[in-house]
Amino acid sequence: MRKSLLGRAVLSTAVGAAALTFATPASAVPFPATVWTTTPGSGPFTATTTSGFGPSLTVGAVSLNCSIGTASGSLSSALGNPAQIAAISLTSWGPSCTSALGPVSVTQVGAWKVWAQTYDPAVGSGTTAGYVGSIAANVTAGSCKFTVTGKASATYTNSTGLFVVKSLPGELIVSPVPAPTGCGAVVTTASKPLFKATYRVNGKPQVVGS
Repeated sequence: MRKSLLGRAVLSTAVGAAALTFATPASAVPFPATVWTTTPGSGPFTATTTSGFGPSLTVGAVSLNCSIGTASGSLSSALGNPAQIAAISLTSWGPSCTSALGPVSVTQVGAWKVWAQTYDPAVGSGTTAGYVGSIAANVTAGSCKFTVTGKASATYTNSTGLFVVKSLPGELIVSPVPAPTGCGAVVTTASKPLFKATYRVNGKPQVVGS
């Protein structure tokens, strides 16, 4: 009799644990999607930086800060991982940009490409993480002139329409061709620029990965 009761207790515990396991859904985590769908579909986009989060570029001890910035280009659905879901054809920095070296101007060179890598459906009605690639920009700060190239990590959140660009150390470089001029030891090819900005994309297009 004791053996029978013990067996029932073990069986009851196992069934209860199994029920708990199936009743608790697995938490959503970012995953490497391979099918990327943009809504309302392929077409142009425009974006403007949010207040207090204009584009900034830090090169060594020098910070170049702009009060506002804009970006425009085109969106598209895509396949693969990483997959190109947008091209940024034009960016503006300013009109008010400052640095310790003097007045600042930044000119985009070529199209910058937005690549999607992971998708998290549980954050902000869907958040895409990836990077902006093919970055090239000619920078002037006072008499110092140099070119920045590389990529910058980025995320896009569907619920807010915010496109947050924040490069990691080593993603961007000061190009040796053309070499920096008028910068002395302040900006050299050994410098590791950091670029950040938060853009609000007009119309809040939706990006979904699967």
